Amino acid sequence: MNDLAGWSFQNAPEFASLCSHANKQKLALASFPDELDDAAWDYGAPLSDVKRLVERWRGGYDWRIHEKALNAELPQFTRDIEVEGFGALNIHYVHQKSMVDNAVPLLFVHGWPGSFIEIRKILPLLVESSPEHPSFHVVAVSLPGYGFSEAPTKKGFGIDQYAEVGQKLMLALGYEEYVTQGGDWGWVITRRIAQLYGPKHSKAWHTNMVIGPLPSITFRPHLLISTMLSYLPIPYWSSSVSNLRDKANLAHTQRFLTQGQGYSAIQGTRPQTLGYGLTDSPVGLLGWIYEKLVDWTDAYPWEDDEVLTWISIYYFSRAGPVASLRIYYESLLDADGTNAFLKAEHTTIPVGYSHFPKDMGQFPKS
Repeated sequence: MNDLAGWSFQNAPEFASLCSHANKQKLALASFPDELDDAAWDYGAPLSDVKRLVERWRGGYDWRIHEKALNAELPQFTRDIEVEGFGALNIHYVHQKSMVDNAVPLLFVHGWPGSFIEIRKILPLLVESSPEHPSFHVVAVSLPGYGFSEAPTKKGFGIDQYAEVGQKLMLALGYEEYVTQGGDWGWVITRRIAQLYGPKHSKAWHTNMVIGPLPSITFRPHLLISTMLSYLPIPYWSSSVSNLRDKANLAHTQRFLTQGQGYSAIQGTRPQTLGYGLTDSPVGLLGWIYEKLVDWTDAYPWEDDEVLTWISIYYFSRAGPVASLRIYYESLLDADGTNAFLKAEHTTIPVGYSHFPKDMGQFPKS
């Protein structure tokens, strides 16, 4: 369907069949693990939280109410995008034009465990007419395999292909020049868009994920030497505010690398095996994603129905939850073992960053 025709969740027969009494039965028959008395969040999502959310999902949460609200707030469409080597994929996206004629076209790209819903609360701010900031024509794409976009059915659908989808979608909508915003996988994808399609089409990109490769003998050796010198046990350097902050940031990052990346390892090596549990069990999917929603959002006050709407988009997604995991297998590591998030890849177009004090990855400012 073209961009002149609206789309809503009722248009998806896959969703309609899944949103059934059978799902309620699965929730009612759920088996829960035991839990240590003082576990709290140390071992993962607390049992009390998951039980409360399951009970709400089974007996009080009404998807149709939230579905109606999403359809009212977000103008949604689908469009076939031809991807080289993979054929046409039917892609779901939000497209909201600003009332400002010369507004800047913006492609917004989510990651995992996100979806198009990430645009929901900031969309009114992005399209508004304001003397304090630019206005945007916003396109928030559902990545292939996420939400209500069709998933590829062949191996090898990697970052170049996700970038191709974003580029071709913007061109199809009449945006020959545009800017991008991405976080998590959206950061990797928009960076690739900048490399492949900038500066002719992709004019600038912005990210809320500020990470980069560590310096080495072959990559920015001068920074490696200065960094090593700054951490020598000399009182003057060790007691400086910036040095103490950098040390704390690196310790914070190290905790995430050692304690918070298990999900990435399994999704990047055995997504199909994990997919059986996430697809068959709404409780399993809830626990898997809920932990990340809480852990990665800096004490954001999640409401139960907000969590369940977020999870429902995955559980009732067009291709099923496992499709969203395959990007890790296809794209996380290069043939040489280089992590996609830590590759030293340069771009020639302007880039902007938003950095927040409690981001998972905290690096020295240098």
